Amino acid sequence: MAASAPAILLLDDEPHSLTAMRMALEDEFEILTASDAATALTLLEENWVQVIFSDQRMPGRSGVDFLTEVRERWPETVRIVITGYSDSAAMMAAINEAGVHQFIAKPWHPEQLLAAARAAARMFQLARENERMSLEMRFLNSTTETRVEKRRRALREGMGFETILRAPHSAMNQAVALARQYASFDVPVLLTGEGGTGKAQLARAMHYGSLRSDKPFYELNISGLPEDLAMIELFGAKRGVLPGGVARIGLAQKADRGTLYLAGLEAASPGLQLALMRMLAEGVLTPIGGQEAVATNLRLIGGAGCDLRACVAEGRFRADLYYALALGEIALPPLRARRGDVAMLAQAILSEAAGAHGKPVLGFDAEALEFLENYDWPGNLRELTNEVTRMLIFAQDNVLGAELISRHILQAAPSEEGADRAAEAVMTAEGTLKDRIELIEMRILRETLTRQRWNKSRAAAELGLSRVGLRAKLDRYGIAGPAAAREEEDS
Repeated sequence: MAASAPAILLLDDEPHSLTAMRMALEDEFEILTASDAATALTLLEENWVQVIFSDQRMPGRSGVDFLTEVRERWPETVRIVITGYSDSAAMMAAINEAGVHQFIAKPWHPEQLLAAARAAARMFQLARENERMSLEMRFLNSTTETRVEKRRRALREGMGFETILRAPHSAMNQAVALARQYASFDVPVLLTGEGGTGKAQLARAMHYGSLRSDKPFYELNISGLPEDLAMIELFGAKRGVLPGGVARIGLAQKADRGTLYLAGLEAASPGLQLALMRMLAEGVLTPIGGQEAVATNLRLIGGAGCDLRACVAEGRFRADLYYALALGEIALPPLRARRGDVAMLAQAILSEAAGAHGKPVLGFDAEALEFLENYDWPGNLRELTNEVTRMLIFAQDNVLGAELISRHILQAAPSEEGADRAAEAVMTAEGTLKDRIELIEMRILRETLTRQRWNKSRAAAELGLSRVGLRAKLDRYGIAGPAAAREEEDS
């Protein structure tokens, strides 16, 4: 007998009936027999029984009474009654109280009993599979919901306000605090600041911090785009307008129920400004080449690289559009005003670039971070990203030193409001010729020594000075190298 054969319990007080049933079923099933209800219950407690064939009329306890208890304790077991009587009341009681699946009348035929046993075993198996599938579906639904929620949370955290790196007392904190406040209110917001200050990143963070976070986020920079191309990108085009005879859906329609970040608003043409005003006021847009109005429910976050109020005063920007956008207005500080953030940002950029290019590094040395902090970064985050990536490309050690920094950054002098980027400021500054020349000389000395990793012999050779002459100039201007370089020089 195969171990996996279904187990069937036969209950009858007549030994010859048990023997006959066993002979009919034992080739395909594992057979257990009992002549009374007490023995049958013991077998049920000790074995995994799938089907029960029970005689109805037995001394002491009827088959229906026994199967009623079985239904309460082992409800999945299929219950079949074998009876020699056709009492309709007893049959109804068996169905209602014991949940009997089938009645088999005496005398039965072996093939009839075998067919009933096969059907009952199959029913038990299907019921178990259905129960398992139901449990799996409930688990999968729960797991899927959990995974979706985890993904949404990860998405919000991965693209939310936590990604905006800044020091505890950063000038960026106020902008982020305002953005958090506006994020949960479904109103237009205007972000202003120089190029590369992170307006798009802040707009994305606001989207993922809003009630629209599970809907799409789109962004478009219209600066430099011709009006017709900007209109098509935003509002789409009907069939026949574009080459190839294809229609195009605009971002304003794609962003329905989501968020659209529109950068470069100061460059918007009068026609585009009018279309944007209509979209904000009426919630509709018209694709290029079409006549019908298409509804859209998006949240518009605008970005401008200048003060739009000045553009309104000059007549280059619609006042009604400005006030519609500027319900919430947030100004982002330039990188030169975030003196404590540059080192943190540079390290994050380096880690990301190192992973992208497969070049493991640890970070920057102290002198390199000092130069990066002192520079005013007119290109803001974009320029910092470019510089850090370039340093990574040329790095030979796992710690990036100041000698890898571009020369114009090394020549910049520290100041309270950011460093001067080149010698042009000295050319136009006030002061005697001697003072201005000395300032240029001091910057050249510091830049050359840094590139040469404070090797005074190589620096003196490059500048055409003797080692003594170089030391005299360093003493005169109070230029001192990093501690490691000084210790090496002393030794």
